[in-house]
Amino acid sequence: MIEQTPVFRLSVDDHLMIAHSLPGEYFGAAQQLHGATLALTATFERQGLNEHGVVMDIGLAHQLLAAVLEPLRHQNLDEHTDFAEKISTTEVICHHIALQVAEALPQAHGLQAVEVAAEENPQARASVRLVLQ
Repeated sequence: MIEQTPVFRLSVDDHLMIAHSLPGEYFGAAQQLHGATLALTATFERQGLNEHGVVMDIGLAHQLLAAVLEPLRHQNLDEHTDFAEKISTTEVICHHIALQVAEALPQAHGLQAVEVAAEENPQARASVRLVLQ
């Protein structure tokens, strides 16, 4: 049987250039300050479509992601206040971005989840999915 109300997803992409270091022997050479460019995808998910026949406005999705990334662009996350007392792993960065995107959503958005994925290179990626209340 096919589900009567399918789950739809809309994804938008951007990228983020940062510098950071990952302290501790666990991270090997990444302990040293280095640059990283993360290819990011934000995915917005909802049960069914809104009254306009979409998950959400694609332009708004792009704007939300870009606005969240702007304060992080070309920054050293070791010195960024949002990452104080945190190790800026790809997973932690994804979580930070997802939380900021979720908080920036308009009221009555109707979404059930937001996911942020980051590709470090063509063979490595991480993601987090936040279920919205």
